[in-house]
Amino acid sequence: MFLHHLDRPHDEVNLERALKAMPVVVLVGPRQCGKSTLARQLVPPDSVNYFDLENPLDLARLTEPMTALDSLRGLVVIDEVQLRPDLFPVLRVLADRASAPATFLVLGSAQPMALRQASESLAGRVRIIELGGFALSDVGADHQDSRWLRGGFPRAYLANSDQSAHEWLSDYARSLVERDLFALDVRLPSTALRRFLSMVSHYNGQTWNNAEPARSLGISEHTVRRYLDLLSDALLVRQLQPWFENLGKRQVRSPKIYVRDSGLAHQFLGITTLPELLRHPKSGGTWEGMVVEEVLHLLKPSEAYFWGTHGGAELDLFLPIGDQRIGIEIKRSDAPTITASMRSALTQLRLDRLVVFYPGARRYQLSDQVVVQPFSTLADPTATRSSLLG
Repeated sequence: MFLHHLDRPHDEVNLERALKAMPVVVLVGPRQCGKSTLARQLVPPDSVNYFDLENPLDLARLTEPMTALDSLRGLVVIDEVQLRPDLFPVLRVLADRASAPATFLVLGSAQPMALRQASESLAGRVRIIELGGFALSDVGADHQDSRWLRGGFPRAYLANSDQSAHEWLSDYARSLVERDLFALDVRLPSTALRRFLSMVSHYNGQTWNNAEPARSLGISEHTVRRYLDLLSDALLVRQLQPWFENLGKRQVRSPKIYVRDSGLAHQFLGITTLPELLRHPKSGGTWEGMVVEEVLHLLKPSEAYFWGTHGGAELDLFLPIGDQRIGIEIKRSDAPTITASMRSALTQLRLDRLVVFYPGARRYQLSDQVVVQPFSTLADPTATRSSLLG
């Protein structure tokens, strides 16, 4: 069955809450993740209150931005704002009007410069919200394998076949390599950049090492590090920093990385079908990355870490939230059991609870503090928050 649209209730509620609280909301995310679709549910694109800065007519309407925006009332949408970062100081003036006649929803691809300008120009007046692709709560637990294989980009997930999804992701990857990342100052030939992205995908779920990509590409480790940071700024890669409290212990200091969209990771790994994915040696890493993104999407913690020691003990996610210390372990196995690493994490990190996500169907306790929970339960945000936060 081919779907043209899916509701995103969790993201819609989060966005509406922000619009009620702040005069300016900046919605950022990778290109084609669904930002415009979400905004158009609030303001029709043919409305005078909608500006698409890739449309020459709308761009012309903003030749004198203060004049164009000052008279508008209600919710005003400005799409592709990274094309006009000079609008942020204007929005600051408009946000400070006493009567606050308009609220501004500003959309943009994740451009570090634009975000920095928004934060600096609109300090105290803006909330920045990250939007990714479809979550499990959007597609439903019954479609978790398709969500894993195709990822969450709407046009990939909603394609009428796995082959069509693969073709869309191939075009998306080509655009990244030939245009988008060059605009972010990644100065590698397209062949080398594709190889670098393939290396990043192979590192999915592992601690990063600058040396190997540097040798392969013939560039410095410093440059490799900068390129990885640019991919993170573009919300294409997540770097989980290591948690360490006791400087006397030998703990892992390098970040653990994930390609944030599993479908894009599969594209760079050359995976096109579910049978290929299930046989692939990196399947566990992309599944782990998907679960990490789901948990962080639901909880939105201000900080998230992984934990590991050189002795081999590790924890996939460590979330200090308020006065709670929550551990997340991700196991793509039939019946996870408690491990030495889990016992070590419980003790050394002083965890209040540890939740193990796995692909099975039954929830069960391993101890008073450790519970094994199906990945499918992440389709219910309310139940998930309750089980994780208590």
